[in-house]
Amino acid sequence: MGEFIDAAFGFPTALFSFSLLVVAAYWTLVLLGGLDLDFLGAGADAETGAGAGAEDGTAGGPLALLGLGGVPATVGLSLLIGLAWFVSLAGSALFERAAARTLVLAVALAAAWTGTRLAVLPLRGVFRDRAAASLRDFVGLPCVIRTGRVGPDFGQAEVTAADGSSAIVQVRQPAADVPVAGAAEGLGLTVGSTALIFDFDPEGRFFWVMPHDTAADLR
Repeated sequence: MGEFIDAAFGFPTALFSFSLLVVAAYWTLVLLGGLDLDFLGAGADAETGAGAGAEDGTAGGPLALLGLGGVPATVGLSLLIGLAWFVSLAGSALFERAAARTLVLAVALAAAWTGTRLAVLPLRGVFRDRAAASLRDFVGLPCVIRTGRVGPDFGQAEVTAADGSSAIVQVRQPAADVPVAGAAEGLGLTVGSTALIFDFDPEGRFFWVMPHDTAADLR
């Protein structure tokens, strides 16, 4: 037991031990319902594609630059920290020299990145489908246009979900609904206009909208 403690809190394992304790506490809270899975994930803007660096509603930023995007940041970080801790612990148990342990740190980081990279590949599709299903909840809700115009290739709007949370989403208006003469005005869909979300495009990750007055006439 003493050897395990020495290895766990010695160099280089100690660099990951505290982080691993935080990860363990986080997942305990998730299991108890105290935190969301996406606690460190991208925000609502990113999830809907409005933010730069968004990746299918999941982790962007540094993790995406490392090739570990496509899953919530909490999942990617947990895998990375857990693997790095395990490999460094095993290496520390095998090698006692300081120089060798420096090499163990490099091997642990490389192994953690490789293992996490392989693990997130099959998980990306799962979280992409989950994010798409969540975004579909916006279909049927009114939204407020936040750009100067809305067309078949451009537009953003703010939508408020049933739970009161709001998000900036990418919206589009079918080209057939935008006459050439009124294309610049987008049939009245300008800043502050109210529109109705009537469909979601999972490939483009945007919502189709129509003027709210038109929607009311179709009821």
